[in-house]
Amino acid sequence: MSPCPSVSLLLIFFLTSVHAASADGGSTIIIHETCKKCAQEDPNVSYKFCVASLESNPYCHCDNLRGLGLVSIKLLRHNVTRTRSYTEKLLKSKEMDPSVRACLQDCLELYSDAVATLAEAIRAYKDERYGDANIDLSSVMDASTTCEDGFTEKGTGSPLARRNKDAFRLSALALSIITMLSRSSH
Repeated sequence: MSPCPSVSLLLIFFLTSVHAASADGGSTIIIHETCKKCAQEDPNVSYKFCVASLESNPYCHCDNLRGLGLVSIKLLRHNVTRTRSYTEKLLKSKEMDPSVRACLQDCLELYSDAVATLAEAIRAYKDERYGDANIDLSSVMDASTTCEDGFTEKGTGSPLARRNKDAFRLSALALSIITMLSRSSH
């Protein structure tokens, strides 16, 4: 058996690995630079949360700010969609305090509207209508806060506290990136 096939396979593996590492390294650098700038400019954006969120997406091979912006909005859409589903699941429970149930029903409505709003935000973003995307994302951010405030006003613990906080932080991240893009397009 000739060593040539092994050498060829080794060379292909090496070149593929180098290409993948350089592609990933580029997205890692832009993620860290973007998160640093977002955290410096917006008190609602945590550097660690930003990096963890953007790096959690296995399909995020973005080499520019515009690509990261779209990823951040899609992460928010995923969070909002899952929160809506989780809220529906909680509402199926027979044994629940009536005030918690009322809050959950309000949250379900808020998150259902937010899913539709995020579809509009993605369309606006792709069309580079950053002002419209900003308005839509601000609405989603408000929905997470309004949901959480409902529990606080009733004096009950929120079963959605973590999810609401994540929706707020993902909204802040997406808005921060849009702000940077808006500045660079003028």
